[in-house]
Amino acid sequence: MTQRTSATARSESALRALRRDILAFKLPAGALLAEAAVARALKVSRVPVREALFALEREGLVEFSETGRAYVRTLRPEDFEELFVLRLALEPAGARLASPRLRKDSRQLETNIAATRLARSPKELTQLDLDFHEAILVASGNRRLARLWKSLRYELELWLAMLRAHQQHAKRAHAVTVASHEEILRCLREQSPAAAERLMRQHILSWREWLAAAEPEVTLPSLSNKKTKQGERS
Repeated sequence: MTQRTSATARSESALRALRRDILAFKLPAGALLAEAAVARALKVSRVPVREALFALEREGLVEFSETGRAYVRTLRPEDFEELFVLRLALEPAGARLASPRLRKDSRQLETNIAATRLARSPKELTQLDLDFHEAILVASGNRRLARLWKSLRYELELWLAMLRAHQQHAKRAHAVTVASHEEILRCLREQSPAAAERLMRQHILSWREWLAAAEPEVTLPSLSNKKTKQGERS
């Protein structure tokens, strides 16, 4: 292993460890990520930790203060609203483009839904949920579209894991996820690309409504009727 390869491996290992602990809430929102302390905990130098923190900032999981200190990012209602708008722009288009390919071969989505039925924890359910949507974006064949969606993945995972971990009706959320994904799969296999696009738009709109119902103390910016109608027409 070359020196550069070894350094890259250490940075990636630090990145995976920090990301895992953030998504599992072992590092809670607002926690200080001091380079020296993190390096000692991970038994690496400060350089790979610094690189990992920059990568986590790009993923939306870490933010830096004006003084350069790194903290676990606290996601706020306006962050969710931005994620919602981007999902609404990307995923319906992805479903339309993916429909012809998935009509021929939908085994990956079928396997995902079978695993989702057996999911035993909110974390597992969240990962499988996002895997399902990512597979559709990848099947679209549009690499830029898929890359844009993947850039949102870890923020989405943090949001969903946070909500599902505290949701009182976890069993219902599980059942709704499976049923909605089965409906999307049937549409992708049996109906037109335009129908798949419409259903995915409806699915993403319902995601926002689910947030409001699941976490009523979180106040989201309201969608005006005009904005909603424009989204339905687009």
